[in-house]
Amino acid sequence: MALAPRRRVRRFWAYLRSERRTLRQGFVALLLGALTSFVAGITLANITDTLRELPGLLILIPAILGMRGTVFGAIGARLGTSTHAGLFEVSRERSGILYQNIFVGITSTLYSSLYLAALAKLSAIAFGLRSISFFKLVTISVVGGVADSTILLVLTVVLSIVSFRRGYDLDAVSTPVITAAADMTTVPLIYAATFLTRIGWLNTTLAVLSIVLGLYSIARGALTDLPIARRVFVEMAAVIVLTPILDILAGTVVEARLERFTALPGLLLLVPPFVATAGSLGGILSSRLSSKLQLGLITPRGIPEGLAYLDASLTVSFGVVVFTFMGALGLGYSALASKAYPGALAMVFGTLLAGLMATAIAIPVAYYVAVVTTRFGLDPDNHSVPIITSVMDLSGTIVFLAALAIFGVTLHV
Repeated sequence: MALAPRRRVRRFWAYLRSERRTLRQGFVALLLGALTSFVAGITLANITDTLRELPGLLILIPAILGMRGTVFGAIGARLGTSTHAGLFEVSRERSGILYQNIFVGITSTLYSSLYLAALAKLSAIAFGLRSISFFKLVTISVVGGVADSTILLVLTVVLSIVSFRRGYDLDAVSTPVITAAADMTTVPLIYAATFLTRIGWLNTTLAVLSIVLGLYSIARGALTDLPIARRVFVEMAAVIVLTPILDILAGTVVEARLERFTALPGLLLLVPPFVATAGSLGGILSSRLSSKLQLGLITPRGIPEGLAYLDASLTVSFGVVVFTFMGALGLGYSALASKAYPGALAMVFGTLLAGLMATAIAIPVAYYVAVVTTRFGLDPDNHSVPIITSVMDLSGTIVFLAALAIFGVTLHV
């Protein structure tokens, strides 16, 4: 019996050695993702006046960020699986996997952006928070979302082609890179879209046009003659409808504490990269598990198999390094930019503690979402990444606040 733990340790290190390439790619992607995600945090820390001027905007932002991961993270996961299965090819044919995923990305972006605006307005009303008009939320969500999604769609396609041709593990790099790119571009573009709402007639025109396009995209996606695209569109409809509720709640939690966050912009700075990284970690694990389930390397069991535990160990390894790096980076920027923050201990070790708590949530959620979707005969690539990203947006925000409270930093309403 004494030899069993030794065998497990040897097996673990052997697995790490066999996954050296994936580890390097994953670490690089996550570290770059955490670094670029700070663009969203820096933007938020520097537009506090706009956040006060446009109440409700902060409710919308996490949902838009999460939806980018839902739509384009799922595309990356599907393309990664098709690459592993030998089905991916670089082609412009309408019947090709690449073309049909692009179609889904465009139609999903249009109607989901409209839906998020409606959810943000309803959440503000439900929780008694002040909010700008529905038309303003529509303009910001759809115009900013379309501009952002155009960039992300091009990036996703390029990333999949480069990974295919150079033999990269798309499952290990797509989610963190896409999430980071979304964080880097989404908040600045949303901020830019807010200026369109300051001209009454322009805001009304854009809002009405956005509503029409959003409704048209629903019909176009549901009735398309592209079989793969139609199946993905229909399967993801429930995900797109349900998962943003968690993102909206995450935004509502932060919006309700806006005054406290704006008094400590060093903390507001950490929120986007923290929740993005937590979602990326879960996305990496769920993508790897989804690929293994579809290839038959693991089976959809209630009790995880050894290979699933080994993949989870990679996730923990990623998390320890990346969350420590994130806390140190947030501390360094806050000090250099003279942004108020609660102290070095809370910034670094509070972020690491919150990250470990978030990782402990991400691992079982990623596994069982992949298993349940597989058991029901659904494509886990259409559900795993979107669900885990949204779950981590809300739970990541909550554990971030909880970890700060342990270090004496409270953010009461």
